[in-house]
Amino acid sequence: MTTLIDPRAVVSPKAQLGAGVSVGPFTIVEDGATVGDGTVIHANALIGSGARIGPNCQIHHGAVVGHVPQDLKYRGEPTTCELGAKTIVREYATLHRGTGDDGRTLIGTECMIMGYCHIAHDCRLGDHVIMANAAMLAGHVEVQDYAIIGGITPVHQFVRIGAHSMIGGGLRIPKDVPPFVLVGGTPAVFEGLNQLGLRRRGYTRATLDALHETYQHLYRSGLNVSQALSRLRENAGLMEVAEVRAVVDFVAGSSRGIIGAPRLAR
Repeated sequence: MTTLIDPRAVVSPKAQLGAGVSVGPFTIVEDGATVGDGTVIHANALIGSGARIGPNCQIHHGAVVGHVPQDLKYRGEPTTCELGAKTIVREYATLHRGTGDDGRTLIGTECMIMGYCHIAHDCRLGDHVIMANAAMLAGHVEVQDYAIIGGITPVHQFVRIGAHSMIGGGLRIPKDVPPFVLVGGTPAVFEGLNQLGLRRRGYTRATLDALHETYQHLYRSGLNVSQALSRLRENAGLMEVAEVRAVVDFVAGSSRGIIGAPRLAR
C-alpha cells in the first residue's frame, strides 16, 4: 500500500507513518507522532508529537490528536495520546495527551468520537465507545466498553462511566455512572437499564432480570449504598451472574459516589 501525503501537508521526517496512510492538505504531523497502516487523516488536522494512532483510523477535518494537555501541572514531559484500531475522530474534536507519572491518554478500538468532542489528559476509554457531538471529558475520566455519552454532556474529572451505559444529551455528570444503565434528567439520575442496547448485544432475559433486581436493591429499596451492596453480596443466586458481580465491584470501588435515583413525585 502506498502512503499518500498531500504536498500542502507538513509531515515531520521524524514522524512514523505506516503503509497506506493518507494525509490531507494543510494537516500537520509533528515529530515523534506515529500513525498506523491504512489510517486516513483529512485536511487541516493536527497530529501532535504525542499521538500514537492505530491502524485503519479516520481523523477528520480540523481534529487535534496528541496535543499538549490543558493542565497546569504539565511541564513538557513526553506523554502520549493513543488510539486503537478503526477509531473515528470527527471534525474539530480535541484529544490531548497525558500528564504526570503515567502520562497516557488511551482511546480503545472502534470508538466514534463525534464533532467538537473533547477528551482531556489521562482519560481512559474502552472499546466501542461513542461520544456524541460536543461531549466533553475532563481529566482522568474512565469510560468503559460500549458506553454512549450524549451530545453537549460534560463529565467531571475522575468520574467513571460503566460499560454498556447510555447517557442522555445535555446532562452534567459529576458522579460515577454504573454499568448497564440509562441516565437522564436534571440533575442526571438513574432511569433504568439500557435494555435495548443490552438486547442488541446479546444479553439474555435471565441476565437482564438479574440486573434489574440488582438495581432495585441499589435504587429502589430505601437502603443506602453500603447496605444495598451487603444485601446483594448475601444473595448467592444474584452473585453467580458475572454482570451482577461487575456492578457490585464497580459501585464498591467508587470514590466519587454513583448517580442518584429520580425523586418520586409527591
